[in-house]
Amino acid sequence: MDEKKLDDLQGHEDNTRNGGHDTHDEHKEHHRRKKGQKPTIDDLKKEIHMDEHLIPLEELLTRLGTDPTSGLSSEEAIRRYQKDGRNAITPPPQTPEVIKFAKNMLGGFSILLWMGAILCFVAYGVQEASSRGGPLDNLFLGIVLVLVVVITGCFTYSQESKSARIMKSFLKLVPQRTYVMRNGKSKETRVERLVVGDIVDVKFGDRLPADIRVIKCSGFKVDNSSITGESEPQSRSPDSCHENPLESKNLAFYSTNAVEGTCIGVVIKTGDQTVMGRIAQLTGSIQEEKTTLAIEIDHFIMLISIFAVFIGIVFFVVAFLLGYKWLDAFIFLIGIIVANVPEGLLPTVTVCLTLTAQRMKAKNCLVRKLEAVETLGSTSVICSDKTGTLTENRMTVAHLWYEGTV
Repeated sequence: MDEKKLDDLQGHEDNTRNGGHDTHDEHKEHHRRKKGQKPTIDDLKKEIHMDEHLIPLEELLTRLGTDPTSGLSSEEAIRRYQKDGRNAITPPPQTPEVIKFAKNMLGGFSILLWMGAILCFVAYGVQEASSRGGPLDNLFLGIVLVLVVVITGCFTYSQESKSARIMKSFLKLVPQRTYVMRNGKSKETRVERLVVGDIVDVKFGDRLPADIRVIKCSGFKVDNSSITGESEPQSRSPDSCHENPLESKNLAFYSTNAVEGTCIGVVIKTGDQTVMGRIAQLTGSIQEEKTTLAIEIDHFIMLISIFAVFIGIVFFVVAFLLGYKWLDAFIFLIGIIVANVPEGLLPTVTVCLTLTAQRMKAKNCLVRKLEAVETLGSTSVICSDKTGTLTENRMTVAHLWYEGTV
């Protein structure tokens, strides 16, 4: 009955997230874990302070209220689950797809084309309202401008949506199921159901389901490259060897890989409280800045708008002084402004960036935003950890010198 209740709690959260309230519920859960206090960026940048790896194992088990042989009871697991929430990292707030689509339609250079289209329709409407009729040039030009904006906006949104779907697929790298000791029996359960104090069984090939302290192990090694940058597998043991938790051999961290051996450990941190959770929160707190291309486009729009309006007003005044009717002078004003709108610039820039992004994708480089392509092209220096980032993390023989020959 208790396990069924835990399933119902998990199922309720899953149904709520699938119903489109993922961000809201995840943040409610995060605040529940933190008792209403969200860590600041300064807090996340500080060194990790914890003593779970330093104190004797018996003292830690007593603190966590668990038993190394029987684990937690189902009732206690449910109580802790309700208190701490799911063992999952809270995703950053997501921008609704409607807003993303609207930004592609109305943002940047598109707004200038929309203004040109509106002015074309106004000019056509003024001509029709004057009962004079006339050519349909303004109507056709307005329709063309609208089509240019809509087609390029949809194209850009489609390209960025593909990248976003690929990024979301990376979430599947998080471990899904693990073996945990409950009521003295080992059982397979979903990783999200783990709570602090659970006794888990990890073997080679698994991803760590939480931050754990090693109780006993046999030839256990983990890949900590995603956290510490160490390319070589790091051996784990029940004994503490370093005050820094990231260097201590008796700790294994959430989402890292077990590459050798087996291990039994006790969960000490879950979800956002894990080391990987802190890294995720710190990364998610970074404010997005405008790309170099976006800044240049905004500057260009301002210049071309001021120039077009100024020239249009000059022509309006000159035409009025030369004896033209105010309606004809107004048509001149609109024509001059629309003529200064470079209609072909937006599709040209979009196509060029898309082709470059496709070539980069072929080289396993994923571009989330098309504007970032130009920024990467203007980059002169990249500061990065070499291990596994700029290399393939493999050492192979390229040339062999033998008896004076290569």
